[in-house]
Amino acid sequence: MLDRLRKVLTPLIVLAALVGLGLMLRHEGPVAARAFARTDALPLLAASLAANVAGLVLAVHAWRVLIPGEHPIRGVSAARIYFLGQLSKYLPGRVWGVLTHVTHGRAAGVPAAQMTSAYLLSLALTVLTGAGVGLLAAPAALPGQWFWLGLPAAGLLACAVRPALATRPVAAAARLLRRPVEAPPDAAVRRAVLLAVASWLVSGLHLWFLALALGGAVGASLGPAVGAFALATVVSSLAVIVPDGWGVRELTITAALATVLPGGVAATAAIASRVVCVVAELGSSAVVLTWARLRSTPMGEEARVHP
Repeated sequence: MLDRLRKVLTPLIVLAALVGLGLMLRHEGPVAARAFARTDALPLLAASLAANVAGLVLAVHAWRVLIPGEHPIRGVSAARIYFLGQLSKYLPGRVWGVLTHVTHGRAAGVPAAQMTSAYLLSLALTVLTGAGVGLLAAPAALPGQWFWLGLPAAGLLACAVRPALATRPVAAAARLLRRPVEAPPDAAVRRAVLLAVASWLVSGLHLWFLALALGGAVGASLGPAVGAFALATVVSSLAVIVPDGWGVRELTITAALATVLPGGVAATAAIASRVVCVVAELGSSAVVLTWARLRSTPMGEEARVHP
């Protein structure tokens, strides 16, 4: 029943998103798209791609530090597992990411329970920190309502001081699903929170560079762009029936950026963001997988080389 529902809803949601974005792009889209063809926009496009790749590198470290036990995964092994998990998000549902991490983590000598724990905790911290960074878009959408930024900041600070506030709810939910979670040390959770926040801030810069290429003001578009990307990614991650939240993320970014850019231009930035993210993820994955193959070192052996 659920499979049938997913098969019906997925194309409907994608179609609705295409129609909505098409209507927004009809008037101002062509003008905004031509802005990317300018020579002075090319450095901004390159900076956008670099920012997204840097954010992915930070995300790898934020996930890796959560792997408990005496045999953490490092180097190319960690990057290989993470990026394979990233590729699985293009399939509907979250089970593929868990299976990818567990299967390849076991090959590296890490028990399935530890890989599952790291995956679930990383997912929870990513959503938590992304929601917090997402409120950077609030001042533009709600002028004079800066106090909203204090709520997620206080939540993140509380989790950094008392990591159990983040790990206990995840552990409780995992027990209900009969997937026990092995909580990492508090220091590891604090590092993961800081790295996740840094990842959101750095990767969100890619949307800011795109906004600048489309004529956005340097100062006025920074917060909305960084916040929009984090908020849109979190919202789209909850739309599990849509592969990689396609359409949901674009509509969220468009709505957030429309506070500082015309609607059609904001929609163009949202679509360009998707292209940049896909290129960054696929390009990084290709580099990491090729690097791992060229090293021709079994993952389990590599884990022993790097205790």
